[in-house]
Amino acid sequence: MAKKVLIVIGERMGKGNHVADGIRKAGGEAYVIPGMAADMKLGDVMHEKNADLGLSFCGSGGAGALMASNKYGYKCRHSMRSVDEGVTAIKDGIQVLGFGFMDIEELGKRLVETYYEIHGQPDEE
Repeated sequence: MAKKVLIVIGERMGKGNHVADGIRKAGGEAYVIPGMAADMKLGDVMHEKNADLGLSFCGSGGAGALMASNKYGYKCRHSMRSVDEGVTAIKDGIQVLGFGFMDIEELGKRLVETYYEIHGQPDEE
């Protein structure tokens, strides 16, 4: 029984809605952490919501991802700058992906599609 992938988004400037739109269009669930410095709350919110994946966005592409990894032991990859790097990270079993500022729909869509290629499509509700 596969479920919809739940992806938590933490963005330093409080954004993330475009990537969330891509996640939803591809059949996933997205939760955007509200407010400034949301990337630093990523691990806590992922843990609280039992999320499958987390996306951290900031200038360096690493702070929130590293914090989530250090606090909860999530496998992380940071400093990514392209959609293809994110796809590769999902294929490598990474749970927390750290990007520079990339609030784009294509990123969310491709990450969900890749997740479902590996874990199977969610069951119909």
